[in-house]
Amino acid sequence: MREADETTRQRLADELRGEAATPSELAVALDLTPHAVVRHAQHVARSVDSTDEEFLVAPPTCRDCGFDGFDDLLNLPSRCPSCKSEAVDEPVLTVE
Repeated sequence: MREADETTRQRLADELRGEAATPSELAVALDLTPHAVVRHAQHVARSVDSTDEEFLVAPPTCRDCGFDGFDDLLNLPSRCPSCKSEAVDEPVLTVE
């Protein structure tokens, strides 16, 4: 299938099958915003559920206090709910 024929979600799923990446890294590769990547990733996660693959998310993590108990793993938090720091690493996404 040519790249022009693939949908954004198909291209995202293909990228995630290649190697784990953050929404920002995927945004650069797919010419999207990180928030658009997260929205598309939610749909990719649902479509992968019906296959033998798994959609995996390493949670966002606060670089200051280590908090990683975010309620929504597939999100781009702006601040840590524990220490209020803005030094929060993005989640890492992959399809295996």
